Amino acid sequence: MRAITARDRDAGVGGLTLADMPYPHAAENDVIVRVHAAGFTPGELEWPATWSDRAGRDRTPSIPGHELSGVVVELGYGTTGLSVGQRVFGLADWARDGSLAEFTAVEARNLAPLPADIDHTVAAALPISGLTAWQALFDHAHLTTGQTVLIHGAAGGVGSIAVQLAREVGARVIGTGRAHDRDVALGLGAQTFLDLDTEDLREVGEVDVVFDVIGGDILERSTELVRPGGTLVTIAMPPTVRPKDGRAIFFVVEPDRARLTDLAQRLRDGRLNPIVGAVRPLAETAAAFARHGRPPGKTIIQVADEPEARHS
Repeated sequence: MRAITARDRDAGVGGLTLADMPYPHAAENDVIVRVHAAGFTPGELEWPATWSDRAGRDRTPSIPGHELSGVVVELGYGTTGLSVGQRVFGLADWARDGSLAEFTAVEARNLAPLPADIDHTVAAALPISGLTAWQALFDHAHLTTGQTVLIHGAAGGVGSIAVQLAREVGARVIGTGRAHDRDVALGLGAQTFLDLDTEDLREVGEVDVVFDVIGGDILERSTELVRPGGTLVTIAMPPTVRPKDGRAIFFVVEPDRARLTDLAQRLRDGRLNPIVGAVRPLAETAAAFARHGRPPGKTIIQVADEPEARHS
């Protein structure tokens, strides 16, 4: 099968190559998915799990990418809950070969059924972004109706979904980003937008929740905005500074089949709109990783060349 491989940690994006790789093995409770569309995180070539397994052993050449949408073609021993021919989407394990391949092995519990009326390219934009946004706002920050939340990167893959989820629960949303992100963020439901290049973050005032996807100086300055009893949640890096009378939480997204199913239903109901940015073929993955700037939405890799066969 064809796959994008990473062989040299020091080479970064320049070390990504399209290569022939062995067809994956379905371990116990796995399924093999024929990947139709895949998502990736630009920084994942820096993650330790990209280069070594859970025991710390080198696993190169590794296949990056952890979001996928496709069709089940094989069941591992003891696998239940999914069937051959079923459309699915979800998360590949961090420390195993991922989704930037024609086929991948995934634990069945990490996947959810994909309704027939959701396109694979849209579904592949949901797993990390949707689960991250939900877990940040509600599982960790406990955002509720009437509270104010500051969402950094409000037009990005994660931030754009977070804006929509926060608005639906009845929170007041302040989004941040670059000037060209303003219309996207406001269109998704942010009541206020702040340009991080030209406007002072202190203009935001106090908020109940900060959701950070940027890290660095933005993360540190955001701690000052959290009102007593509030929460700062970040996925960028463990915070070195904490709000004076609040909490600071760093977390890594976890698979959740039930929540994926809920997110898919929200999409079908028109209550959630993942922003799909560029859609590139598998051969252009390295260029997609290396792109300069961050256009709105999520870049998706279309892996399957031909349309899927519809299963009744």
